[in-house]
Amino acid sequence: MSARGSLEGRVAVVTGAARGVGESLARKLSARGARLALVGLEPDGLRRVAAGLGTESAYWHADVTDHEAMARVAGEVAERFGGVDIVVANAGVAQAGPFPDTDEAAWRRVIEVNLLGSATTARAFLPALLESRGYLLQIASLAAITPAPMMSAYCASKSGVEAYAHCLRAEVGHRGVRVGVAYLSFTDTDMVRGFERDDVLRELRGRLPWPVNRTCPLGPATDRLVAGIERRATHVYGQWWLRGMQPVRGVLPVLIGTLAQRDMRRYEPRLAATRERRTGLVGAGGEADDRARGDKARSERP
Repeated sequence: MSARGSLEGRVAVVTGAARGVGESLARKLSARGARLALVGLEPDGLRRVAAGLGTESAYWHADVTDHEAMARVAGEVAERFGGVDIVVANAGVAQAGPFPDTDEAAWRRVIEVNLLGSATTARAFLPALLESRGYLLQIASLAAITPAPMMSAYCASKSGVEAYAHCLRAEVGHRGVRVGVAYLSFTDTDMVRGFERDDVLRELRGRLPWPVNRTCPLGPATDRLVAGIERRATHVYGQWWLRGMQPVRGVLPVLIGTLAQRDMRRYEPRLAATRERRTGLVGAGGEADDRARGDKARSERP
């Protein structure tokens, strides 16, 4: 990791910037002098965030899984700001429930947004980052470190983006581009609040050991992410204790696979009774993604 550098005047792209981690990061990066390009599926939210920033900013309405749209956005951002120094691949959605009962379209969409959308974002902006010898921060999760029952799509997607980002770092480091992976536990966002609306999921999470069973405040987590961006860090931890999980991650799949069986057996009748409630993506961001895809499908009908 290099010494901490100033963000003054740097151009930072943040995907999924209309709410949650993306919005908080945009505000904190702006407070440190960065100029912001906001990307996402919620134009009204993006407009609101951009209007509240104290530095130059603009927003683009685009789906991170759409390669043509993201290539266009990357070109327009570079033209508007004169280059790109930082890209935060943050856009993400989640779905929860037992794998056999999950809606296949929602399960696939989590992989598309979180993994393929992150790769599409990097592919679009890498030419600009290579030119600036910039920094890409990939937002992963505690879900990349440890499996979690009822979150198969989310864990698969976040494990995937972690591995992809590590590979990308090895490929582009000699050309001056740094790639970091950020890990966050359950943080106070619309996505996590969406999980907690389900009684069974909330109770299951409450049975996890401390501190995994608590919801962490958003502000301190994004402060740590911004500090990692300033350092161009290889690994960034939104909560300090996540660093300590790295050395033991090898034993977690077997341990959780054994211990979770008791809870799954206990909650199985209630999960079956509430199966119909788990058909889509969770939280306000998931609802926005569902709406955007619905609007697109209707517009494409003959």
